[in-house]
Amino acid sequence: MAVADITLERRDWERTTRIAPFSPRVSRLADLWNHRYLLWMFIRRDIKVRYKQTFLGAAWAVLQPLLTMLVFTLVFSRLARVSSGSSPYPVFVLCGLLPWQFFAYGLIRSSNSLVDSRYLLTKVPVPRLILPVSAALSGVPDMAVALVLLLGIMAYYRISPSLGGWLVLPLMVAVVLSALSLGLFFSAVNVRYRDVGYVIPFFTQLLFFLTPVAYPVSLVSQRWRILYSLNPMTAIVEAFRYALLPHTAADWRILAAAGASISVLLVGSLRYFQRMERTFADVV
Repeated sequence: MAVADITLERRDWERTTRIAPFSPRVSRLADLWNHRYLLWMFIRRDIKVRYKQTFLGAAWAVLQPLLTMLVFTLVFSRLARVSSGSSPYPVFVLCGLLPWQFFAYGLIRSSNSLVDSRYLLTKVPVPRLILPVSAALSGVPDMAVALVLLLGIMAYYRISPSLGGWLVLPLMVAVVLSALSLGLFFSAVNVRYRDVGYVIPFFTQLLFFLTPVAYPVSLVSQRWRILYSLNPMTAIVEAFRYALLPHTAADWRILAAAGASISVLLVGSLRYFQRMERTFADVV
């Protein structure tokens, strides 16, 4: 009888403590919440590495958009005479630069996240989805600092934010989703084909000229407006100006097209990422 009791207890112990291999479905969205502390640690790591051994440190979060704004003001406003409507051109262009730089940084970092962490992928069973997501979110502090800069310049020109200012936070989420909708796909492809690391900067630069950062959407011909709106950053930049600048209007058709394109790209990229992730450790 004693032997039977011991056997029963042993079977119960084996059933409750069975060790299984690490699940290949590591990119489920629930893993982001279950491993939220690990996600936060990766974000902190990326922020610290970015400004490590730099002379100006976090001041680059202000200098980069400020210097870019000054160059664009000289070239597009003074020389090319691009109209910014009723808003001063420095404020107009900075409203476009902030979400764009946040998007470009998130896209480039998330696209290279798996390759940059290849030693981690081959040695530690870490949820793969955390790497591109943390890379995209690590630009949030820079975006917040640059937003303070924008509000200061708006105060200099005596411009008060419009009633749609509450849209800034949802728009920042939309920027992250836009970066991830492309970054997830490129990160998975980059593991197998390292050419992607050379293509991404060129692709980002090309996409910049197709985004109304330095010029208004009104300069785009109405015939090409719908095709132009397939770029999700077009609607986000325009909505960002609508949220902060008075006397500006948002084209809701462009916003609807942008939302649809972000959703399609994000779902497609996530499915491709899940399908390819089981080969990452073998290929990277």
